[in-house]
Amino acid sequence: MVTPPTFSHVVFMTRRFEEMKAWYINVFGAEVVHGDPALAFLTYDDESHRFAIANLDVLKPDVPADSGPGEIGLNHIAYTYASAADLLETYAKLKEQGLTPYWPVHHGFTLSFYYQDPDGNRIELQVETCNSKDSFDYMRSEAFANNPVGVEVDPEALLELYRAGATEADLIARPEGNPSPIPDAHGMV
Repeated sequence: MVTPPTFSHVVFMTRRFEEMKAWYINVFGAEVVHGDPALAFLTYDDESHRFAIANLDVLKPDVPADSGPGEIGLNHIAYTYASAADLLETYAKLKEQGLTPYWPVHHGFTLSFYYQDPDGNRIELQVETCNSKDSFDYMRSEAFANNPVGVEVDPEALLELYRAGATEADLIARPEGNPSPIPDAHGMV
């Protein structure tokens, strides 16, 4: 099994959006790479984002703040592979074991497959599709502001392309399409 060489980021869900942003800015000396009323992406180094903070008051305003566990807190943690080939080899091996991603998506700067562990923790396995400067530029662009979530992809189609000898550039190319809905760990939107 190929292991990811890099820890990438964590995503938090909150109803204290401004407080959470301020805390991570203060504690880590982070800067906001992209921010809007629903989402904030922060970093303290050359990674496009080390933290993402999702504002439940905007994303799920009809869910009561005291709705119980599962809404507020850690959404997922992410790990980065060295290449799309490594990500796709991992996908194929996991699929053989009956493990499939509940959300395969191209975020514009990463190709990402989201999995759920036995306790329901969500894990993003990803490969970067551009360098750090291009990631920062993309996250600050109008295209990202219009679709900060990304476009769903078909991992089977990507695996077929990979096995047919597609280049890394072909495998990580940013697809066109409508913004993907954000599913829960069971694939429900």
